[in-house]
Amino acid sequence: MKLKKLFSGTVAAAAVALLLSACAPTSKQEGTGGYIDDTVVTTKVKTEFLRDETLKAREINVETFKGRVQLSGFVSSPQMANHAVEVTRRVPGVKSVVNNMQIK
Repeated sequence: MKLKKLFSGTVAAAAVALLLSACAPTSKQEGTGGYIDDTVVTTKVKTEFLRDETLKAREINVETFKGRVQLSGFVSSPQMANHAVEVTRRVPGVKSVVNNMQIK
C-alpha cells in the first residue's frame, strides 16, 4: 500500500514537472510570458507605423522574438527604411532592430 502511494506520488510529481518544463523558455523558443511580451512590442511598433503618415505600414512586416524586432517588406527609399528603424527603436521593450526591408 505504501509502495503504491509512493509510486503514484512520484508519477504525479514527474507529470507536473514535465508540464511546467513545457512552458519554460529555451534559446529558440519563448515561454508563455515572453511570447505575450513580444506580441505587445509587435503591436506597439505597428501602431507607431500607422500613426506615422510617411510610412506605408501595410508594406512593412514586424516580427519580435525576445525583444529583437525584425522588419521586413518593402519601402520606397533607404531613408524610409532608416525612418522605420528609428521609429521602432523608440518603442518601449525593443532591445534591438534587424532591418531586412527591401527598396522597391
